[in-house]
Amino acid sequence: MRVLHIVEGTSVDGPGLRTSIYMAGCKHHCPGCHNPESWASDGGQERTLDELMQVIAYNEAPVTFSGGDPLAQPRELERLTARIKHELGYNIWCYTGYTWEQISKRAELMAVMRNIDALVDSPFVLAERNTKLRFRGSNNQRIINVPATLKSGNITLWHDDD
Repeated sequence: MRVLHIVEGTSVDGPGLRTSIYMAGCKHHCPGCHNPESWASDGGQERTLDELMQVIAYNEAPVTFSGGDPLAQPRELERLTARIKHELGYNIWCYTGYTWEQISKRAELMAVMRNIDALVDSPFVLAERNTKLRFRGSNNQRIINVPATLKSGNITLWHDDD
């Protein structure tokens, strides 16, 4: 997997202290993006699943995938999130520029969703930037409770008590 950066013990990418993994590659190229160096799919370093699992296990904390767009590497992300869920049982958040509606039409992206607890979807929109929002950058972005959404078939938003 191409990884730009790993932040251990952050509290800005989801609830509690988390391990945030910033992935390389993004096709959305949102104007005003806070991380445009993440757009290149060949950026960062190649990391094995075992290397990433060691860092994640060492931190004993929930995990957030950001970037770039983690869904730019769907097969690798599906394998890693499955290991995190089944071997460690950690809560997993994922940020993406895709909407849930777009994701739901692509089997390889839905395979990742089976392991995700909360998805922050939709591209960052500079005209809708809102610095008062918790865990997201613009008003159009949603925090989706993925297990509840998969169970009901209707988008269910995440709340602090989830």
